[in-house]
Formats: sequence, C-alpha cells, structure tokens
Amino acid sequence: MSTVVPYAALTGVYTIDPARSTIGFSVRHAMIANVHGRFGVFEGLVKLDGYQPSRSEAYLSVQTGSIDTSSPDRDTRLAGADFLDAATYPLMVFRSAGLADRGDGQFRLTGHLRIKDVELPLHIHLAFDGATQDESGDHRVGFSGTALVRRSDWGLGWNTPAETGGVLISDKVRLSFDISAVRLSRADAA
Repeated sequence: MSTVVPYAALTGVYTIDPARSTIGFSVRHAMIANVHGRFGVFEGLVKLDGYQPSRSEAYLSVQTGSIDTSSPDRDTRLAGADFLDAATYPLMVFRSAGLADRGDGQFRLTGHLRIKDVELPLHIHLAFDGATQDESGDHRVGFSGTALVRRSDWGLGWNTPAETGGVLISDKVRLSFDISAVRLSRADAA
C-alpha cells in the first residue's frame, strides 16, 4: 500500500515571476476609506519541499522606492524619510523561518520582515492556489496570502490628527501577496 504525498510533485526551487505577481498593501486613510498600494520591483525565491512542507523556504526582496499608490505626491512622501526612507534603506526583506500546514491548502508561513533597520517576526496566512504547466512549458505554482502589521513597530509611525477626530493614517496595515512562481531547472537551482 503506497502513501500519496499531495505536494510531492511540487518539490523544487522556484523564482517569483514579478510580471504575474503582486506585493500589495492597504491602510485606512482619514478613518473612512482604505488606500491601496503595491510595490512594482521585487524578486524572490521559493524552495518547496513537497514531501515535508514544513521544510519549505521563502525569500523576498522588495525595492522600497517602487511604491505605487496611484498618487505620485503620496508615493514620494511614502518613499521619503518620514516613512520608508528609500534613499537610506532601498530594500525590505522577508525570509521565512517555518511553514505549518493547516489543511485544505491553507498554511501559516512564519518569518522575519526587515524594514529600514528593524527586523521583526511576521506571520502570513497563505493559501496554495494551484500548480500548472504554462504555455511555455514552465511549471508554475501560485500562492496568495495576507498579514496584518502595525507600521509603528518598524518605525513608520508618522501621523497627524484628522479634522474629524482620530488620526490621518491607521497604524494597522494589511499586506497582501499574490504570487506566481516558476520552477527552475536543477542546474539553475544549484
């Protein structure tokens, strides 16, 4: 009697495809609406162990100056010294520390997120969205995930009182990830 390992065929090293992936965020503005944004320049690797998913690893590097909220003035402010300080800290980096299978294609990815000179734990609720062979013959996997963080924990605490009470920008930020990754050949993975 053989035991079927559901993710065994996915074992390998993958590179994140930035043209088909999104690293985004949303935050309450003036306590009445969410502002959405994304980062346009990033790269990452995912090492999947389909036999023991808990041994899988992920690494992501994001250029802080590539922030895009559809408002050039706001993007300049967010990339500036009051927030991300992209001139001094051009990269945000995430590296995984563990993966827990929660069943039904749901996982909890734990790791560390470094923004500016602060590195703190980050827990991502992750869903496996599937695997396929694309039109070019490349093997792809897809994941989506979210995490809720407090920006002040990373020293991004700038704020101002809102005219109607409260503050202009919420401290809570929802991070979102839609990832499409391509499996590397064994030679490239080495």
